[in-house]
Amino acid sequence: MDVLKGDSAGFEGILNRLMELSRIAALAEMASGIAHELNQPLGAIATFSQAGDRLLNRPEPLVPRAREVFQQINAEAMNAGEGIRRIRRLFDHAEPTRIRCQMSELVAELVPALYALAGAAHVSLKVEAQSPLPEVNVDRLRIQLVLFSLVQNAIEASTQQDGAQALIAVRADRYAVETSITDSGAGVPADLADKLFRPFFTTKAGGTGLGLASSRASIEAHEGSIGFEKLKPTGSRFWFRLPIVTS
Repeated sequence: MDVLKGDSAGFEGILNRLMELSRIAALAEMASGIAHELNQPLGAIATFSQAGDRLLNRPEPLVPRAREVFQQINAEAMNAGEGIRRIRRLFDHAEPTRIRCQMSELVAELVPALYALAGAAHVSLKVEAQSPLPEVNVDRLRIQLVLFSLVQNAIEASTQQDGAQALIAVRADRYAVETSITDSGAGVPADLADKLFRPFFTTKAGGTGLGLASSRASIEAHEGSIGFEKLKPTGSRFWFRLPIVTS
């Protein structure tokens, strides 16, 4: 395994661009989360109001005003749903600008920033990469943002333990390049495992709950996959896989 050495020149510019992209990605996932949270109850309002309209619009003596109210509820619910869809379209992810590259190159560009982040938190960070690696076809900055977010989470989790350390490992198989980030933290409780990648779910005080959701959206937009596993006796391993270029 080769330990990657990054060039510190220009990493501040990369970091600034990552932060800007992070804000945009957070807004996109926020819009997506709002749509997800509101569309279901709005749909239920529409369904019930339509049912009320049918029940009232029978040959039996009915209260015309009640029918008008139900019709208004239905119209307003449908309008609200369309408004949510308009908001979501404003923040839809643009098609990634992809280039062919090796994942080790993307990691190497971030190494100075990641070491600085780990050093400030008194966490020992190690970076390993298989060499050579097959190429992937990715939007470099978006994938770097995913990596940065996962490493930041790993560092924050590791600071809660003695001998804090984190490891970034890049490996490949026949189908994909896998990047994993292992921490020495307490691990993810089993009852929270299925919630980690949901928008707005967070275990951090003051957290937005958008980092992992945004990371998942970026990886899936690249036809990849993302996940994690709890390690024994402590720690977690988060990973994402990106398909290799086949032609």
